[in-house]
Amino acid sequence: MSKKAALITGVTGQDGSYLAEFLLEQGYKVYGMVRRSSEEKFERINHLMDKIELVQGDLLDQFSLMSILQETRPSEVYNLAAQSFVPTSWKQPVLTAEFTALGVTKLLEAIRFVDRSIRVYQASSSEMYGKVRETPQTELTPFYPRSPYGVSKVYGHYITVNYRESYGLFAASGILFNHESPRRGLEFVTRKVTDGVARIKLGLDDELRLGNLDAKRDWGFAGDYVRAMWMMLQQTQPDDYVIATGKTYSVRELVQTAFNHVDLDWEKYVKVDKAFLRPAEVDLLVGDATKAKENLGWEPTVSFEQMIQMMVDADLERLEAKK
Repeated sequence: MSKKAALITGVTGQDGSYLAEFLLEQGYKVYGMVRRSSEEKFERINHLMDKIELVQGDLLDQFSLMSILQETRPSEVYNLAAQSFVPTSWKQPVLTAEFTALGVTKLLEAIRFVDRSIRVYQASSSEMYGKVRETPQTELTPFYPRSPYGVSKVYGHYITVNYRESYGLFAASGILFNHESPRRGLEFVTRKVTDGVARIKLGLDDELRLGNLDAKRDWGFAGDYVRAMWMMLQQTQPDDYVIATGKTYSVRELVQTAFNHVDLDWEKYVKVDKAFLRPAEVDLLVGDATKAKENLGWEPTVSFEQMIQMMVDADLERLEAKK
């Protein structure tokens, strides 16, 4: 019997690398879509290069998507590719919309043309809730995005629902709340903090500059969250699910946890810098994953403290190896 094949867009990102590992463990043949670029960034999947197959394509190029689907014949497609860094979305709002909104439409169209039996996962985001209408947020909470990224994700989410209802595609969306890991990009606040703490501990830096310390988020571990993506595509019916821990922590608590792990007093090192404040802030996001728990049997396994400590340790190890 031939292996089930899965195609992951955004395979070089944090989620893509964890998902590729998880699908390999489940016995899948894994294809990862990468964009042609002069600078190849494969550090998150270097350890998988002999186990997965990379294919060149681009969410902005309809024909490349169609030919990849014809070539690889996946039974599942995970669309994780996006311009996903919120601050960049104000600097490049049009590019963000092209990838994060129109790119989803092009992928769904390609699936509709090539093979409607393909099951597709769309990475939706808690940033769609933005200025929240209720707390905690569920699948039925109205969206009020506060950044070009959030607005683009709302489009991507609803076009996925639309293709499911109009064409009968098995299209599921995961409304994922913030999820982190040692593979998170250095521009994201969790990793900025854990890297900063490691640098200060090793004497490479003497301060950490941050924006809004009062912003609160529901932070989970990326390795837990990719498992939920796969579970959504194993159901009999496609649906949308909030994936979250249901617990909220402020940036200040994140900072305290990270500094405490290396026995340092955070107040001596952290400086609030107005340059890092957003034009429109999202103050509080916390998800209610009851539906995922009941329908998928999904629950997080790694706590906030465990995750932050894991990230600090990984950054210490990386920086010590560099020294």
